[in-house]
Amino acid sequence: MADKMNDPRDLFLHELGDVLYAERTLVKALPKLQKEASDEELAKGFEEHLTETKQHVLNVEQAFEALGEKPKAEKCPGIEGIKQEHDEFVSNESPSPEVLNSFLTGAGARTEHYEIAAYEGLVTSAEAMGENEVVKLLSENLEQELKALAKMKSIGKRLANENAKHGAAA
Repeated sequence: MADKMNDPRDLFLHELGDVLYAERTLVKALPKLQKEASDEELAKGFEEHLTETKQHVLNVEQAFEALGEKPKAEKCPGIEGIKQEHDEFVSNESPSPEVLNSFLTGAGARTEHYEIAAYEGLVTSAEAMGENEVVKLLSENLEQELKALAKMKSIGKRLANENAKHGAAA
């Protein structure tokens, strides 16, 4: 049986490792999502977010180092679940390009919500610990995740409207 976690700093490091795993997973997943997207704006959004996500990995690694710790990824069941949902949907449902684009925007939004929640908690904890460098690094990631979510919502709304018009005409 593992030792009990009693130190809030240990929880912080665990959650930082969780988000590191999530960001590294997304670095691998985003090129696949970009290829799956037939909507030009959506594909470009995934491409742009890949560049940001690579920087997010570096920022999280630097946050570990600012705390005097070695970066250590912790398997993240949340991001694994979102990834599994995607893989099962694509293989089981054989979606049309229009349906796949809408699904991808939803999956993107769910991922951003997950990351935003993680970063909000981490920034709050880092502020409480007085770790200003860590706050700066993680706040940068949080701001980009919020912008990525806004972009996913905008694309999702446009696609929903286009699909509704297309569906009504069919």
